Amino acid sequence: MAHKIIFYGFSFLTLIAALSVVLSRHPVRAVLSLVLTFFGAAGLWLLLQAEFLGIVLILVYVGAVMVLFLFVVMMLDVKIAALKEGFTAYAGVGVMFALLALYFFMRFIGPENFGLSEYAAPPCGECRGK
Repeated sequence: MAHKIIFYGFSFLTLIAALSVVLSRHPVRAVLSLVLTFFGAAGLWLLLQAEFLGIVLILVYVGAVMVLFLFVVMMLDVKIAALKEGFTAYAGVGVMFALLALYFFMRFIGPENFGLSEYAAPPCGECRGK
């Protein structure tokens, strides 16, 4: 039971941090949210008993790549006000593409595509454990 709670905690953390990366207006906050996303993904790897992948994710991506991203973002002179000006003009197009993507996700990656109905049933002898 504790594993499920920890799994859902790391999953929730990863999803919220990933949404924060996409929706954040400030580039430094987006990079820091990406670091938090990587920590959540590393926690999920550790729960799957893939310790090497979890540690490599933290050391390589957070330790090296994210430090480089953060350095580059802080060196840029980003005008936040200029980024906010054209947002509402393209909001309708963004919502349309988001709904279209949601439709395709539900249509092609839906639960009916992952069922066992496409496979043949095992012979009766194997069903009874003989």
